Amino acid sequence: MLEKQLSGHRVDRSICAWFWDKAISQPDSFKQQPVIASPTHYLFQVLREGITFLACTQVEMPPLMAIEFLCRVADVLNDYLGGLNEDLIKDNFVIVYELLDEMIDNGFPLTTELNILQEMIAPPNIVSKVLSVVTGSSSNVSDSLPGATASLVPWRTADPKYANNEIYVDLVEEMDATINRDGVLVKCEINGEVQVNSHITGLPDLTLSFKNPSILDDVRFHPCVRYRPWESDQILSFVPPDGQFKLMSYRVRKLKNTPIYVKPQLTSEGGTCRLSVLVGIRNDPGKTIDSVTVEFQLPSCILSADLTSNHGVVNILGNKTCSWSIGRIPKDKAPSMSGTLVLETGLERLHVFPTFQVGFRIMGVALSGLQIDKLDLKTVPYRFYKGFRALTRAGEFEVRS
Repeated sequence: MLEKQLSGHRVDRSICAWFWDKAISQPDSFKQQPVIASPTHYLFQVLREGITFLACTQVEMPPLMAIEFLCRVADVLNDYLGGLNEDLIKDNFVIVYELLDEMIDNGFPLTTELNILQEMIAPPNIVSKVLSVVTGSSSNVSDSLPGATASLVPWRTADPKYANNEIYVDLVEEMDATINRDGVLVKCEINGEVQVNSHITGLPDLTLSFKNPSILDDVRFHPCVRYRPWESDQILSFVPPDGQFKLMSYRVRKLKNTPIYVKPQLTSEGGTCRLSVLVGIRNDPGKTIDSVTVEFQLPSCILSADLTSNHGVVNILGNKTCSWSIGRIPKDKAPSMSGTLVLETGLERLHVFPTFQVGFRIMGVALSGLQIDKLDLKTVPYRFYKGFRALTRAGEFEVRS
């Protein structure tokens, strides 16, 4: 456990013991609560890759501010460390503490923009680790503040210069879908992000517009976006940070179709269960569907399983998780998996049916239908190169049996 006291009033660590007692006694329901009221504190939690980020306060405050800050901390650590897990945090705990010192001051969020933090605190690398061993100094903090900290646009590096001015915009979408045992689409929606990689000299002023912005719900913006142009004309007007950043996130609800179908069928009698799963393309998006996977948890009453497929590889892991890696769906045949499950002694039929988790990836298309209209650059006289891409992948895509 890493602890950082961020205000003058010290919080007793006993609140952490109370939290873990609750988390252990009621793990599933407790982890789904972002805001928790204890007898003495309000707690806020965010769970990322098995790591719990916990904040607490003794006074009432806007809960979204605490949750958003914890999400920013998780995103910054993920970018700095190249991932999030227990070993990475242990190996780089000095940088974690240095980042927390800069990101919050006396309990108030301060510097949360990744580009500015990278100027203040050098990301870990092999050279810095070797130097810390040789010199005995483990600090990565710069001796001077970045010029942008006193700027009206603190998210942007002060006066960057590039030989080639370019900006790339990516639409990255995840499809969440639930299909019931009768094959009926119960829920289908898209959670998407507009990701930007900007390398432009000076202080560019950009506008980005969509052909069909009316389909967007629950939009969230980077602090660089001016809200009034979006509110009046659905146009994104902004001065971009330097490098990669998430410009906005959005949701598109009530989609009618999914790109692929998964049809499971289970029949059981006499202590055995026959399983058959068929996968195919339902609505061709016009681009290749690859990285297709199907995973499901074998019920605890299953003693053994013998599963084979006509395409891809089937693996049964030690925790009774069955993983079927299909890859790209061939055009000449529909991938299928079939086999026999042996029930434990005394059971004639299977009473608990698995839920199938589906994964896929489609490059070059946004299944929400969102289309970029144009990207214009103002205030800067030179030309620049701009590129657009799209990617859709499966999010929480489940098929019930």
